[in-house]
Amino acid sequence: MLTSQWKQDMALGIPAMDAAHEALFDAVARLEQLANLGDPQFSVGFRELVAAVERDFREEEDLMEEIGFPSLTNHREQHARVLGGLHHAWAAVDEGDVEQGRHALALLPQWLLFHQATMDLALAAALELVQCKPA
Repeated sequence: MLTSQWKQDMALGIPAMDAAHEALFDAVARLEQLANLGDPQFSVGFRELVAAVERDFREEEDLMEEIGFPSLTNHREQHARVLGGLHHAWAAVDEGDVEQGRHALALLPQWLLFHQATMDLALAAALELVQCKPA
């Protein structure tokens, strides 16, 4: 089983990105603890998790726009796909189908790890290059 706990070896070397990723993994871990509690607590926690993911993606996309990141479109598409799945699950949770939210929660760490190891790694490399350019 994949971990939903942040580990230092997951860091990409960009402090702002690493802090945001750690916060997301912490939010997933907190919600996993609520997953075994009652549906109302899970529903509130799921809504908060979706909001955290939306904020993280928006900040990352703003950063990509700032530096003219060439893979912005592909990166944004990946964000949109996972947000679409989370929004679908959120709608089901709001209608009382909490199991869809729990299923989405179980899949999210795997997706985050994959995304971080592929798309975010490329973004981190681009950010390092931008930081190293002489002014």
